[in-house]
Amino acid sequence: MSAEPPSTGEPVYGGAVTKVEPFGVDHIPDGERHGKPASQFFVWFAANLNFPIMLLGFSATTLGLGFGAAVTAIGTGALVGALLMAVMSRMGVRLGVPQQIQARGPLGFFGNFIPVAYINVFAGIGWAAVTVILGTKALTELVPVPFWLGALVLTAVQLVVAVYGYNMIHFLERVLAIVLLVLFAVTTAVAITRGAGVFDARPAAPGYIGPVGGWITLAGLFFSFLVAWAPFASDYSRYLPDSRRNTRLTAVFTGLGNFVTVFWLGVVGALVAGSTSTSDSIAALHQLTGPFAAPALLAVTISALSQNFLNVYGGAISVQTLRIPVNRKQAVTIICALAYAISLWGATGTEAKFEVFLNLTAYFITPFAAVLLLDYHLGKRSDRRRINELYDRNRVLEWGFLAWGAGVLCSVPFWHSAAYTGAFATAHPEWGNIAYYVGAAAAALVYLATYRLPPLWPLLTRRPAREDESGEHPARPAGIGTDTGTSPDR
Repeated sequence: MSAEPPSTGEPVYGGAVTKVEPFGVDHIPDGERHGKPASQFFVWFAANLNFPIMLLGFSATTLGLGFGAAVTAIGTGALVGALLMAVMSRMGVRLGVPQQIQARGPLGFFGNFIPVAYINVFAGIGWAAVTVILGTKALTELVPVPFWLGALVLTAVQLVVAVYGYNMIHFLERVLAIVLLVLFAVTTAVAITRGAGVFDARPAAPGYIGPVGGWITLAGLFFSFLVAWAPFASDYSRYLPDSRRNTRLTAVFTGLGNFVTVFWLGVVGALVAGSTSTSDSIAALHQLTGPFAAPALLAVTISALSQNFLNVYGGAISVQTLRIPVNRKQAVTIICALAYAISLWGATGTEAKFEVFLNLTAYFITPFAAVLLLDYHLGKRSDRRRINELYDRNRVLEWGFLAWGAGVLCSVPFWHSAAYTGAFATAHPEWGNIAYYVGAAAAALVYLATYRLPPLWPLLTRRPAREDESGEHPARPAGIGTDTGTSPDR
């Protein structure tokens, strides 16, 4: 075992931007806590200033909705999703651990593996690929470079930043928030000036399922976009000092950062879609902005970075949560390599693939988020004295895993996707896509019925609860579990 660092009172990592983050999925000790709640606004504002949200706005015309109905649907979905993100982000301030590690509380140490493997690793890689595709498409419209080269450049930048980690991401997101605000403001003004405008309901639209079903489906798309961030929400707030004021303000700034951008760009996307003759989103943006296309395409390209810094970093944390014997640098490299390969495969038909991917992740994430929220509040997971439980391998499986599984299974008949449409959704398309809400409700009911029961699967033969396999950890606090994996550069 390595010796503890000298007690100098100085943090090992602190607020250093150019130092590689030494922590992986460990609890962040109080001596390393730093930053201000306002940082959460910039992180989520920049991360959501990206073209996929405009892409979702295109769905309004496909569903045949009028402009007024589209705006209220976008606003409702964005508001509910932003509130969810606000609540989950404040959990990081309190507990000082990533969201995926928090899930070990209600699901169990190994019960958490399945949802994390699918929800977080799959989603992290998938989102990184989708964003690289859209960013590279914009880049190739802007400058004459082959797709594979543009995608490689974007992926390489994301890899380097994600390796440096938390502080570097926060620093760059603050810078990109300002840059992207200007670029997307110009894009919005140009698009409206050059013809983007309101539109009427169109029952002849290819995706028309009625005004109610269409409204529910569009609201669900924007809700699901923010739900996809939920498993990573605490990852970017866990270094903030734990206080009631910081917890409260973190929720406020997180909610605002998510809502403002998602609502704004969603409405702009709907306006653009209602005024173009092409179904290719990037080409539509280029067509509408005409001679002013450069700032619009530049905004899309840069926004691929602001979003993927979080996707890649969060995905790497997920890989480590699964106890795969790699360090964070290696995990980041693996995720970037897979995302790059997928981006080359998925460069065509992006819009359809994006919606399928969005749905199939949200169906699994919504019940996951419901279980985490209930466990934090009703299961008293907010008690910092219970943090050691999150690193206790003796807690193999907990009832929350069954609640999550029940939520997913109950939602299947309601799935509404090009990949699979459930029996209820097939019989009643006019209801729209309500699978998210069914899954969350089912998971909540099962959790409420079981959370007071004895542990579902504890080990009969006890072993040391705290993990410390590498023997290397900076500033390990006494009495708090760690999860350092097998490599010393975590």
